[in-house]
Amino acid sequence: MKLNPKALAITCAILWGGAVFLVALLHRFWPSYGVDFLNLASSIYPGYHVAGMRMGLVGTCYGALDGAVCGYAFGWVYNRFNREA
Repeated sequence: MKLNPKALAITCAILWGGAVFLVALLHRFWPSYGVDFLNLASSIYPGYHVAGMRMGLVGTCYGALDGAVCGYAFGWVYNRFNREA
């Protein structure tokens, strides 16, 4: 079975970007929620800091881009090593 790298990229972009957005949104209402996760994201994504919803949207964009690149790369590598393809 082959994977469709484009579909996997879109799926991962939605899931990872959505996860960053959801944690940032919940952090706004419960300031102790997801602090370690958001600090990890801020250490990976340049220009992103844990402060307000504007930065949450920046983190969401970074997460979507990161998810898309990693999803596409995973699908491409999987198809390269899949012997049934």
